[in-house]
Parts: sequence; structure tokens; C-alpha cells
Amino acid sequence: MSDQLDVDAVLAALTLEEKASLSLGSDIWHTAPIERLGVESIMVSDGPHGLRAQFEQQTDNVGLGDSVPATCFPTAAGLASSWNRTLLRQVGEAVARECLRWQVSVLLGPGVNMKRSPLCGRNFEYLSEDPYLAGELATALVQGVQSQGIGTSLKHFAANNQETDRMRVDAEVDQRTLREIYLPAFEKVVKTARPWTVMCAYNKINGSYGSEHHQLLTEILRDEWGFDGLVVSDWGAVHDRVASLAAGLDLEMPPVLGHSDVAVVEAVRAGTLDEKLLDRTVRRVLDLVAKSRPARQDEHTVDQAEQHAFARVAARESAVLLKNDGNLLPLDPAATTRVLVVGELARTPRYQGAGSSQVNPTRVDIPLEELRALAGDAITIDYAPGYRLDEPTVDPDLRDEAVRMAQSADVVLAFVGLPDAAESEGFDRTDIDLPANQTELLAQLAEQTDRIAVLIAGGSVVEVASWQRHAATIMECWLSGQAAGGAVADLIFGVANPSGKLAETLPIRLQDNSSYLNFPGGDGTVRYGEGVFIGYRGYDKSELAVSYPFGHGLSYTTFAIDGLEVSTTGSIADGDLAVTVAVTVTNTGDRAGAEVVQVYVGDRQSAVPRPLRELKAFDKIALDPGESGTVELRLDERAFAFWSTRFDRWLVESGDFEITVGSSSRDHAASTVITIEAPRVAVPINREATLAEWLADPAARAVLQRQPKVATILQHAEPTMIKMVEQMPVSTIAGFGFAGFGPADLDRFLTEMEAE
Repeated sequence: MSDQLDVDAVLAALTLEEKASLSLGSDIWHTAPIERLGVESIMVSDGPHGLRAQFEQQTDNVGLGDSVPATCFPTAAGLASSWNRTLLRQVGEAVARECLRWQVSVLLGPGVNMKRSPLCGRNFEYLSEDPYLAGELATALVQGVQSQGIGTSLKHFAANNQETDRMRVDAEVDQRTLREIYLPAFEKVVKTARPWTVMCAYNKINGSYGSEHHQLLTEILRDEWGFDGLVVSDWGAVHDRVASLAAGLDLEMPPVLGHSDVAVVEAVRAGTLDEKLLDRTVRRVLDLVAKSRPARQDEHTVDQAEQHAFARVAARESAVLLKNDGNLLPLDPAATTRVLVVGELARTPRYQGAGSSQVNPTRVDIPLEELRALAGDAITIDYAPGYRLDEPTVDPDLRDEAVRMAQSADVVLAFVGLPDAAESEGFDRTDIDLPANQTELLAQLAEQTDRIAVLIAGGSVVEVASWQRHAATIMECWLSGQAAGGAVADLIFGVANPSGKLAETLPIRLQDNSSYLNFPGGDGTVRYGEGVFIGYRGYDKSELAVSYPFGHGLSYTTFAIDGLEVSTTGSIADGDLAVTVAVTVTNTGDRAGAEVVQVYVGDRQSAVPRPLRELKAFDKIALDPGESGTVELRLDERAFAFWSTRFDRWLVESGDFEITVGSSSRDHAASTVITIEAPRVAVPINREATLAEWLADPAARAVLQRQPKVATILQHAEPTMIKMVEQMPVSTIAGFGFAGFGPADLDRFLTEMEAE
């Protein structure tokens, strides 16, 4: 097979039926071949935290059976907590090496849907509640995968933020919220990393299925963002192949053979589908086949030991140290210590989520075994399961055994978390609680010792407020892949220093989440009533206390962030505004570690409701004890803009903006205020414009003030009266007649303005 495919020649030689066949797959994992023209099928497979490739025909049609052995890296919830672009790129490269090994051309991921609610069953596959963080990290992952000649599929486009009724539910979301929250991560990846494919969502968005959404698939994705790759359906997301093709969807997966292809042919022959649109779709499929050929020319091997060792590094970076009272961790591996490990999850680890991303791991590290391997001769490690994973009720025998053993322990390491049945693709969670048998066990253990470190395994937020007083230390380990057991042992014994930060807020109560009243909707719709105020944006705006804020994460060392300097060049008017934020970071502790510098921007006064602050830049810096380093970050015009529904574009208002730098969304090391000048955007002055808008417009105000009666009334009216009527449309005021002009006068005013 040549590494070149003459797309133009093939396209010219295709029959109509062959064109239609190429707009569908040939089976659940392959595109359609055209053997007579030398067009081979290519394979796509699930990801992105590990390859899930199936080569044997499965009895389950959705393909959830056995897959080839592959390295299972931390899920997106964990990787995002690293806040480390370099790590995400390296994970992408590592997963791509296994795609090369198995001749898989496109990895189906990453998912950049927002964590609107902590209840979403698929949150473990998504990166963050913040679109900037998700976009930056997904960009790095896509660049890593595609640097190896393997394609990615950015998903699920768009507003796919729940599993309840996920294939039909209509997400009712206003345009500003869509633009500011649910589209920016996609936009960043498309414009910067140029993914080979984008996958549409199952759900409807404002009345139209994602697979048939012309505004999303063509007007925004292609016309605005310049996407030149292929749009593929989520598996089973196509309801009308002709309508979806016309909207901009190129490849139906899996194919409904004998139906969808026939419908396309009949539509072209009937003149209801322009064949030029079909040709454009076919070209994109052929381009994908051509682009993937070079990577399939040679056989590739994978060093599984090396992959596993890197998975251990990734898992260490994914962990977030939430609290560490009295510096209980790390433990000294050489000190004489009796350690009690409690929890079934210590010997039966949960390290990945369920569903289409489920990887068949090459090996699995067991936390209890890894702890014993790292412990020095002076350390004794005992174990008690403490609870059952398959049953949330308390097992008195298991609980009592663990409590009795805790009486003689110097330190208790309690492994807790969500069982498999609690979260998965296909259904949403009903609460954010740990199982009752685990929280009750923690309370009983705390009566015996105050030296308890809790290690949490799970794909999403869990409530900690009701039980965290029982623990001196809490570490969120997420679903950290096949090497999670070795990674947690490294962190407990100080082989590695935790440096993760929360990519999602841990609320005190589920009810505090801004989506609570609207999630997951009902009767076929879900209303995004919280608007732009998801995640920390909502908690901050409502002034709600949280257990741990977005961006939070401790270390075994300490850091100081100071010396904030902000400089501005360019302007909004010239389209080259650049704001540079620089700080000095010093490791003030006695261990090497890494800190994440986070920059938040807040608009002090805006024409629309805006969050108090939003993440707009970050960087991670590693420092030795006593070492200092400078972090310099750049903000562009977009960092200060909101989406104006009135003008249907991004808009920056003149005024003061607060720049805040810190180590979380609520831990602020320094802040300053800068003033940005922006061209005034004139509100259309017409009959429906308010009096306030007329008075704010120089030309309209001049017209009013030239009318003696009107000018006198405006000059002498009570301030409260002006305040009451200034939000009225001038047509309404003219109808009332109390401002010195009537409907005919208003027509004359508008004519005068047009003449000027």
C-alpha cells in the first residue's frame, strides 16, 4: 500500500452509491473501503486515557466486551488535576504508541464537556468545570496523540453534560452561556491543535439534535473556527442521515447499512440533497484515510514496562492533597511505625470508570502490596478490609475488626471511594455521598486515633464536609489508572510530592451546586437555568462556603507567591491588546515540589451579570527548597470579554478589571486593578431603545435636547422619576405623552437622526 492516496482522482471515479457508502462506516469500528479504487478502511477506537480496541466480533453490539491489553492511564478527572500541559501531551504520545501498535488510526477522545453538575455519571471522562482549563489541557493531549500520526476525536459537541436521557434530551441553553461556558474548550482545541475529527453529541441543543445542528457543525465549527477535519457521529446519534449530512455531519457510526446509504442516494437523485454536499463529505473521509496512511506503513512495538512506569508518574501528578493537619504525611519509610491499612479498596482497587472508555489493563498495581514493597524493615503494615464494596450497609464484623486493630496502630491509612455501581457512562449519580459503611467506619476509627489519612478513589466529587473532621489528612486520588496503587504508595512515603489542584469544586452540599434545581431536567428537556454560573463561578457569585475551592491543592512543602507585576501593551481598538502578568514563586519549605500559579480576571462593573472572577491563565513551576522562579503569563483580549447576545459577538467594555493571582480560586496571593479602554459599541437607536440608551447616545441625546419642552422636562424631572422611566422604550414613553413628545414626534426625531 502506497502512503499516498490521490483523493481528487478517487473522488472523480466514485459512483453515487460508493459516495453514499463512504458517508457511513462499514461496521462498528471501521470506515468503509472502496477496494476497486484502492481505498482501505481504517479503524477507530475508544479512548482517551487508554486504548480500548476490539478486533473480534462481540456478542454485545455496543462493543463493551473484551479489548486488547493496553495501558490504563488516569481518567480525565485525574489528569486535569495535574494542571500540567506537558504531562497531558506525554500521555497523548503514550496512548498513541499503543494505537500505532494495533493499527488504530483515530482515538475517540478527549471529552471536553463541562462538569455542570457533580452528578453526571460520565464526569470521570471529562476534565473540568472550567472551560479555559479544559481547553488548555485537551489541546496538549490532542497535540500529543497527533504528533505520532494518530488522529483524535474531540467530543461530545456540544452541551452533553448528563447521562439521564442523554440520547434525546433537549439542552435549553442561551447563546451567551453556550459561547462562554460550553463551547470555548472545543474552540481552543480546534483552533490550536486541529483535531482530525470532532464527534457530535447525542442530545438536542435548543431543539435540534447535535447530529443535525447546522449552527454548531457548519456555521460555528467550520465557518467561524476554521475546522477542516471530519465530523463523526457519536455511536447511534444519527436519526436522519440526509438531514445530518446537510447539517455538516460526515460519518455515521455505526452504520445503518441498507437504510442510511439508500436514503442518501435517493435524496441526491430526487434533488433534495445537493451532490456537492455529499462530495464534500466524501472528500473529508478520503482525506482522513490519506492522513492516517503513513502511520500504518510499518509495524510498531510498545515497551509495556515503560508505559506502566509513566502511568505511575501520571497518577502521582493527578493526586490532590486536600488537607494534611500536623503533616501526618508523608510517612518516614525508615521510622519504626505500625501502620494499619483499612479498606477493601486497598486490595481491590478501583482505578477506571465503566462504559466505552473501559480499558483492559496490561497489569494493575495493588495499593496494599505497593505499600508493603516501599515500607522499610522498621515499618509494620497490618490490614483490615473494614467494609464490603458490593453492599453499602455496615458489616459489623468487618468494622469491629478494623476498629480493634486501630487501637494499636500509629497511623491509619483509610482507603475509601465510590464503588463501580455508583458512577458510569449511561446513568447519573443520585447523590455525592460516600457509601454509609465507609463514613460510619471513619467515625468509629476516629474514636481510636486522630492519626488517620484518608485516600479517596472516585471519578467525581464526593461530599467530605460531614466526615472530614475524622481525618488529619485527605488525599483525592481519583480514578488514576492501572498504576494508581504504586502512585499512592509513592505519595504516602514521600517518594513523590503531591502537586495536583482541584479541577472542580468540592461543595459542602449537593444542593449548593448552581445546577441543582434544573439537573437533569424532565419531560424531554433540561434547562441550563444557572447560565454562566456553573462550578466556582456559581459558588462565588452566591457567596457560598465550599469544602475545597476550585484550584485548591496542598503540598508537602510550602510556597510564596509575590512580586506581582502587570503590564499592558496594544489596545482593544487595534486588536492587539496584551496584558502580561508576572510573579515570583519561592519554595519556602524543605522539599522539592511544584506549584500552580493561577490568574483570575474579574470585571468590576459590567452591562451583564458576570462571575466575580474567572480563570484566564495558569502555569506549573517546579522548585527545589529555597529556590525562586518567575512565572510570566499573558492575557489577550478574550480574557476580558463576554459574549454579547445583542451584538452576537465577543465584547470588551471599557472600565476596571481586577487581576488576581493565587494558588486557588479563593486563595489569593496578590491582586491589582487595571483599566482597559475599549471602543464604545453603539446600541441601535430606534423606537424600542430605552430612554437611558437614547440619553447615552450623543446624537440621540442631542435630538432630544433640541426640543425645548423635552429638554425642560428632562432637566427638572425628579431623579426618582427619571430612574423609573429610563428603562422604558421611548415608544412607550411617547405613548404616555408625559415626556413632552408623542408618537409623531418620535417619528420626526428618528428622521432627523437619519438625515444627520
